[in-house]
Amino acid sequence: MILVSSCLLGLCSRYDAKEKANEKVLEYLKDKPFMPICPEQMGGLTTPRPPAEIISLDPLKICTEDDDVTEYFVNGVEEVMKLVKLQKVDQAILKSKSPTCGRYEIYDGTFTRTLIKGAGIMAKRLLDENIEVINENDLV
Repeated sequence: MILVSSCLLGLCSRYDAKEKANEKVLEYLKDKPFMPICPEQMGGLTTPRPPAEIISLDPLKICTEDDDVTEYFVNGVEEVMKLVKLQKVDQAILKSKSPTCGRYEIYDGTFTRTLIKGAGIMAKRLLDENIEVINENDLV
């Protein structure tokens, strides 16, 4: 089973509510079992929602420019992990740069669109569980 960020499938789950299906992801998933997920929605955040960034890792703090939304992000990760325990998940294809799903780099917490090396909290949790995590840019 492959977990897939639902926004990559064109579902209305992106923070800005734009539907942006990724054709490479859709082609890759053809004839493969997959499960769409959006940890942010599963944690109780609405769509659309203000963009959020990881402000600190220890202690974990994820904020919009106006609010601390850490609890929603953590709750969403826990909900996804319940699904992981119900299914044999081998791989995850997650949205790049996201504070939840980013695999290789995320925004630095200054809301200046500056990227730093690092992983979102869902990507990190899956990696800790020895699940292969890639982003949409890894598919060629």
